[in-house]
Amino acid sequence: MQVNYLLGLIGLFIAGIIAGSINAVAGGGTLVSFPSLVGLGEAEIVANATNTAALWPGSFSSAIGYRKDTEVNRGMLVGLLAPSFIGGALGAIILVITPPNLFKIIVPFLVLFATLVLAARDALTRKIGERLALGEHRTTLAGRLWGFFFQLFIATYGGYFGAGMGILMLGSLSIMGMRDIHKMNALKTPLQAVINMTAFVFFALKGLVDWPTALVLCIGAITGGYGGARLAKRVNPKVLNTCVVALGFCVSAWLLYKAFS
Repeated sequence: MQVNYLLGLIGLFIAGIIAGSINAVAGGGTLVSFPSLVGLGEAEIVANATNTAALWPGSFSSAIGYRKDTEVNRGMLVGLLAPSFIGGALGAIILVITPPNLFKIIVPFLVLFATLVLAARDALTRKIGERLALGEHRTTLAGRLWGFFFQLFIATYGGYFGAGMGILMLGSLSIMGMRDIHKMNALKTPLQAVINMTAFVFFALKGLVDWPTALVLCIGAITGGYGGARLAKRVNPKVLNTCVVALGFCVSAWLLYKAFS
């Protein structure tokens, strides 16, 4: 039993490295880390809270890796902190009051939603760009307002569950006029960290975090997050996205079977 648990923690550490790297490059790392926690025996709502606790430091490590690019967008970063904080808190509160049995039924559909968002990533960002993009750092007041409220919605979703949040955030940044994918990634990582950190505080206060597993996953995510940020420009995001989408469909099917079995 002890040996199996140790092997599970080693597997969780590896999952953390993979999740942190994926989040740094394309988004969707939760589709690796969350099912790993469930597979280790955590209840879904505890796994979600523990996953949030573990991954937000990885987002910060990615932000450090992107620090040279982030400075260019500091004004936009400051402007999006408020909706990120408010939405992250709201999503966490909604999760805390969700009955565990209900969340167990909802979570396969959340994973499926995140997977579909990832699958449609290129089409979504291209469509948004065709209709709303006005060029780098050039946008109307209406575009900024839409971006603000879209970010608030994304942050609420992120505080509640979060898988696919990074892709949705890229759409929000496109609405606000950004076109450079690397600068968009550089901006979304600290915002994602703020959302996850806000939700984490609520989960920790409610006693929903499994600290030993969170620590193991966190160390892996920090390692993968920093390394992923450094390697982001060398990795083919389409290939990575395809692999994550395939995994997402498998995970959603498994969780759906688990919820009703």
